[in-house]
Amino acid sequence: LLSQFDPDNTGYISTEKFRSLLQRHGSELDPHKLEVLLALADSNSEGRICYQDFVNLMSNKRSNSFRQAILQGNRRLCSKALLEETGLSLSQRLIRHVAYETLPREIDRKWYYDSYTCCPPPWFMITITIVEASTLVAFFLYNGMVLDRFVLQVSHPLYLKNALLYHPQLRAQAWRYLTYIFMHAGIEHLGLNVVLQLLVGVPLEMVHGAARISFVYVAGVVAGSLAVSVADMRAPVVGSSGGVYALVSAHLANIVMNWSGMKCQFKLLRMAVALICMSFEFGRAVWLRFHPSAYPPCPHPSFMAHLGGVMVGITLGVIILRNYEQRLQDQTLWWIFLSIYVIFVLFAIFWNIFAYSLLDLKLPPPP
Repeated sequence: LLSQFDPDNTGYISTEKFRSLLQRHGSELDPHKLEVLLALADSNSEGRICYQDFVNLMSNKRSNSFRQAILQGNRRLCSKALLEETGLSLSQRLIRHVAYETLPREIDRKWYYDSYTCCPPPWFMITITIVEASTLVAFFLYNGMVLDRFVLQVSHPLYLKNALLYHPQLRAQAWRYLTYIFMHAGIEHLGLNVVLQLLVGVPLEMVHGAARISFVYVAGVVAGSLAVSVADMRAPVVGSSGGVYALVSAHLANIVMNWSGMKCQFKLLRMAVALICMSFEFGRAVWLRFHPSAYPPCPHPSFMAHLGGVMVGITLGVIILRNYEQRLQDQTLWWIFLSIYVIFVLFAIFWNIFAYSLLDLKLPPPP
């Protein structure tokens, strides 16, 4: 029935049409569910109802705390927002802060705040960060102690002699399209990526779960290395910028798309700072790529991985973050963007198999 009131398939209908629908068919519903649906209309201040909320309520998908939050909509959510509650412990304030950082609706914030148990914890982002930092430090110390040469210069022959970074001459070793994230161009490169993925990735994982966030991160990593192999065919790749930029761009795009609903403090200033940091790091990567190498003919690493991550973030990432606790399988845009991503991956695979020999490129020597 709701589809009759949403001919454009926006996923929303006006509260007026929703009320008229309830009046017409209310006798067919369970009285308790009818009360909850009426409260859903009363608690919505945007003048529209999300179709998925209706489905969740009718199918009992969401928890009792979510339904209770809707029932108390006018009395609690409107009169006293979650941000105004006092007397909270440190962990409760942290969870409330995360809710306001990532979710645009008060009802979703309240449901997340009531139901979050930190079980499981945000293990993916913490683990991947520890492994990235440990690997780079271990490689640096290994070079220093065994080879008597402390090296973090990406174009240096000793740096290139490892089995992790992506090198165009070794593109047939498929694991390098993923493992390049464990090598960085320097401590400052690692530091900025670590800070961004912890500040942005951990809160996102706390809200959306490890499965969704790891998918966005890994998809950005793969898209980054494949973008380099297609658009900057002579360059190696290091760093986790593909995954980091996928998460950060998805988060920033989600804030922009839900600007009026996002209640995080100083959101404009914080967006500006994030964009400045990303632009600085990207600009540094561009400058480094075209700067003459100290060890020719080995070029500096490519910056195309950043752009590959951004494209994943503003397509697949936005869909994943927008559909909080909802089934992605039912989202048309999800399948469209996923299909585009798969087509790009397949295209890049064939490109790597055939294009290098057909174009007869002069690649840097193998490490």
